[in-house]
Amino acid sequence: MSTNRVAVVTGSGKKRVGAVVAEALAARGYDIAVHYRSSAAEAEETATSLRRHGVAVQTFPADLQDEGTVRGLVDAVLHQLGRIDVLVNCAAIWERKPLEEVTAEDVRRHFDTNALGTFLMCQHVGLAMVKQPIGGVIVNVGDWAEVRPYLGYAAYFPSKGAVSAITRSLAVELGTRNPKVRVNAVLPGPVMLPPDMPADERRQVIDATLVKREGTPQHVAQAVLSLVENDFLTGVLLPVDGGRTVFAGDGDSPA
Repeated sequence: MSTNRVAVVTGSGKKRVGAVVAEALAARGYDIAVHYRSSAAEAEETATSLRRHGVAVQTFPADLQDEGTVRGLVDAVLHQLGRIDVLVNCAAIWERKPLEEVTAEDVRRHFDTNALGTFLMCQHVGLAMVKQPIGGVIVNVGDWAEVRPYLGYAAYFPSKGAVSAITRSLAVELGTRNPKVRVNAVLPGPVMLPPDMPADERRQVIDATLVKREGTPQHVAQAVLSLVENDFLTGVLLPVDGGRTVFAGDGDSPA
């Protein structure tokens, strides 16, 4: 069995932020547990790419809304890779819909994936980390706009706001059980904007930042690494948003 540190990255099967975070950790020498829900082929492609760093990589399917499945995932990672040093919760859904059309099922689906899935992973991985003398680090991925939400995502933003509360709560719960267990969150801003976003809306989003450009998944990955490696940070919610959180602009654009 490898003696490398081990990182679990949820939602890293698809080529989105999670895969880039997994890449950054693999480049640091971490063995990687690639989590996916249904995209098995994409997850294996990601795993193949990560193995070029000379680390062990395995793929793990799981529906994170199901507590038994989450327990099974954690047990499988511990059995096959031996330990969990880092958990990064990247799995999420976001759907745009006018408030008038949002249903209870829309809200429930977002909470089940974005909030409940994050909580269950933090709970079960965190309690496993508590038992490890070396502890561990959890980094959740929220959203900067939970504090200044924009139109069209009324089911999404409440579920992401819960991620911040989960981060603070689990930092306290786990840290009091083992001071070497830390929990933080990254709150990305305009990163990987939808490819079908209208040009004028994209320009609005970029202009609403102080740095006047779109962010990249690499910016998120760099923030994750900083929260993992700085052992005096816990309970931190770090915006990675080009200054969008603090910048009102000219009348504050809704993006």
